[in-house]
Amino acid sequence: MRTKVTLVLIFLNVALFFFIFKFERNWRTEAASREARRRVLGPEAADIRTLEVNSAAPGASFRLVRNRDDWSLTRPLEWPANAHAATAIVNELGLLEHETSFRVADLAQNGQSLASYGLESPKLTVAFSAGDPAAPGAPPRPPVTLKIGDLTGDGKRLYVLSTDGERVHVVNRSLLDTLSLPLEQLRADTLLNIRVFEARSLGVQTDASRAGTAGVRVRIRREGTRWTFETPIIARAGRTAVELAINDLNTLRAKTFSPSPAPNPLPSAAPLLRITLEGNNRLETLFLGEPVRAAEPAAAGREAVRDYYAQLDGRAAVFTVAVPVRLVDALRTAQESLREKRVLEFDAAAVSAVTLSAPVLSNQVPITLQRLEAPAGQARDADQAWQVIVRGDGTQGPQTLPADPAAVRNLLERLTLLSAGQFKSDAPTGADLEDWGFNRPLREVSLSVNGTPAPLVLRLGTDAARTVYARVGTPTEPGASIYTVPADIVEDLTLLPSAWRNRAVAEPLPAAARISALRITDLADNRPLVDLTFAADGQPSPAPRDAKAVAQLVAGLRALRAREFLPGGYAEKIVTGGEERAWRYRLEATVTLPGGAGLETTRPLNLALTERLGGNLLYAGSRELDAIFAVEQPVLDALWALIYGPRDPGPPAPPKP
Repeated sequence: MRTKVTLVLIFLNVALFFFIFKFERNWRTEAASREARRRVLGPEAADIRTLEVNSAAPGASFRLVRNRDDWSLTRPLEWPANAHAATAIVNELGLLEHETSFRVADLAQNGQSLASYGLESPKLTVAFSAGDPAAPGAPPRPPVTLKIGDLTGDGKRLYVLSTDGERVHVVNRSLLDTLSLPLEQLRADTLLNIRVFEARSLGVQTDASRAGTAGVRVRIRREGTRWTFETPIIARAGRTAVELAINDLNTLRAKTFSPSPAPNPLPSAAPLLRITLEGNNRLETLFLGEPVRAAEPAAAGREAVRDYYAQLDGRAAVFTVAVPVRLVDALRTAQESLREKRVLEFDAAAVSAVTLSAPVLSNQVPITLQRLEAPAGQARDADQAWQVIVRGDGTQGPQTLPADPAAVRNLLERLTLLSAGQFKSDAPTGADLEDWGFNRPLREVSLSVNGTPAPLVLRLGTDAARTVYARVGTPTEPGASIYTVPADIVEDLTLLPSAWRNRAVAEPLPAAARISALRITDLADNRPLVDLTFAADGQPSPAPRDAKAVAQLVAGLRALRAREFLPGGYAEKIVTGGEERAWRYRLEATVTLPGGAGLETTRPLNLALTERLGGNLLYAGSRELDAIFAVEQPVLDALWALIYGPRDPGPPAPPKP
């Protein structure tokens, strides 16, 4: 029984296979044949290389040629074609289908001819040639001509004569619309198509015959993410400035073609500017000739532009283009306008030491700001500690002080952002260097950067007019380029160690420590102004007149910081503003720290204070710390309220009724 079932199933499978092979294939072949018969064009429309449209309408004829994947117009002018428009025409021809068709031989039987359908002398013909897609590199086939006649009565369809002249096809009128595009839509509207991400170099050459120019040839090459001048100097180019210039060039559009009157000489023969963009295995050059007219005044919200005659390299067509005045000025002065404005280029995180010196002052001791090694376990992106190293004389070794990380960070940021105001010279003479103060520079900043063989040295000089010049090089090669820089950079390069030392006057008190007593005495009459003790919970006794000022002062004393330090150590008198002053007040605080076995230890914190010398200036001195410093604003405000508050009579009492 099982054998019979198996045989029946085998027979049914064989029958099904025979049915599919015999009949299904025929159905598919018939459907493909019907599809092929609906197509107006056959293999001759594959891989179209050239396409020519001839129209009776004036200015409607054109010719397209394909070179690899790029289309170009060769008639009525030589110009890159709009790739989208050319592709749309080719696709329309390749996929052209008729809704119905009839034989030309049958027209006479109905008393009609090709003229009845506008095909005897067609107003539009399309001639194209194609390569053999099965044979790469084969020569193009002979041209094939397609004649296009009149529209049907409803205006929705079109009569077309087959390429062999034997059939008339009725097709959708979209073919006519595609072939009747105006020249403005057929030609590419861009001039330079190499974008920033592809650009490898930018070249600009000015006309040597024009006044104010010397025929300078500028070439800027891309190296990774950096742009560098190769000619006429070797220098850094500004990445932002160069890429913005390329973006502006990409936005240029041809305005009019075959202008009248034609320029003489042609832009390619005597260009005002020759602009070249080099990309990946391609080169584009724009010749900018004489201006057509004066620059148009800038409208509200728009920049000034000027029309120029122009040509593209390898194209005979002359056209006009509107170019922003700003862009032309930048390209004509590319050697300066596209230069990197930042004087120094370094990674602040990789700087290991900064040495500041003043060669013009022979008795001024240089100082060095040195980055300390990060302790084990510290995060790599955490701020590392710095120290100030002051060189001693022959009998005294160098002194070290903890540096203020914020001050060093601000210095490195200022040096990173230091920008040139003017590029003074790239080949200074000895007389120039002497006039600009580089024989004995006003300042020298040496940056030791990890991974570089030699320090980066910034030299600053000045002339009789107090203009500050910068020169960047190494200890042995001072550098050729001279820039002007803001004069206030000198103020940021002070050689006073006190300006760089850590602003923390003493180590902050631990969280478990507390201030248990506070006393402020007026030394003029030895009279206490503030005399408080603090309970374990921090409450003062007796209750102060200004509890907020007391809390603010206590918080400042727990982590005492200086706004600035005065040079030297502690002294019994302080000299400020050219006047010697004695200390006016004494601040005494008791710091209580927890000890072992529940016991507590105490230590004093004593400060000598001046009067308030200005809106934000009050000096304090510590004999124990051997320092004199200006207190920060919160501590100053709290001291003002506590010292002068009791003397303030306050508002007058209201009159008695």
